[in-house]
Amino acid sequence: MDLKQWTIDAFAAQVFEGNPAAVVPLADWLDDGLMQAIAQENNLSETAFFVESAPGRYGLRWFTPQMEVDLCGHATLASAYVVFSHVAPGLNAVTFDTRSGPLTVTRAAGGLLEMDFPAIAAKVPDGAAEIGRRLAAIMGCPESDEVYAAPDLMAVFAEARAVRALSPQAGLGPLLSELGMRGLIATAPSDDPAFDFVSRFFAPNHGIPEDPVTGSAHCKLAPYWAQRLGKTRMTARQISPRGGTVVCEVAGSRVKLAGTCAPFAQGVIRVS
Repeated sequence: MDLKQWTIDAFAAQVFEGNPAAVVPLADWLDDGLMQAIAQENNLSETAFFVESAPGRYGLRWFTPQMEVDLCGHATLASAYVVFSHVAPGLNAVTFDTRSGPLTVTRAAGGLLEMDFPAIAAKVPDGAAEIGRRLAAIMGCPESDEVYAAPDLMAVFAEARAVRALSPQAGLGPLLSELGMRGLIATAPSDDPAFDFVSRFFAPNHGIPEDPVTGSAHCKLAPYWAQRLGKTRMTARQISPRGGTVVCEVAGSRVKLAGTCAPFAQGVIRVS
């Protein structure tokens, strides 16, 4: 069986920037094990699969090299790019039905694709101070100013240079497992006037030592920084080695995340 597959750099102004995702349109769902094997073979942060259910509406699932996940921003953006560019170019909006509910992506000004995602409130966990001390010891960094939880651990630092200096260590995975957290978001105010805040994201237990750009993390980052900065529209930069830009807008219980995509590869994969 041959399947079309695209590799799209999401939240990228050009190739080799942003977060690459593989996107595989399907006529019908494959066996879960086969989709997981394809994702493992691709060895990207996520491989997305979608199946049309009605005009402009698709079921969408995301797989890391190790597991299926509940929410993925960059692979949703990449999937919308494939729909708009190759599958149904007449559409201006597409809705994906996912484990996290319906997610809508629309074409916006300036070539942006805008996603409508649920906002996630930052909550202070029990033992936040101790978690902060343990995290600093594991990562070899200063203690963060604030620590929040669910579904990711989020550490807020005073300066962007502290976020840049972080190096993922072996002890991070066990700490996240103990806390029941998906990954670690590290964030700080931007030291570049072009951006409002910066971040990095680490998810070693999901086979992702560092994610280049993490749309889903901005579901928590955007509400936090909107409240702190007193503004609802912000431009964020994920300062991974590849880097990527996410335009964020908080609208009540929803967060709009926008970015551009750069197509890298198009081909056919053979799975039998």
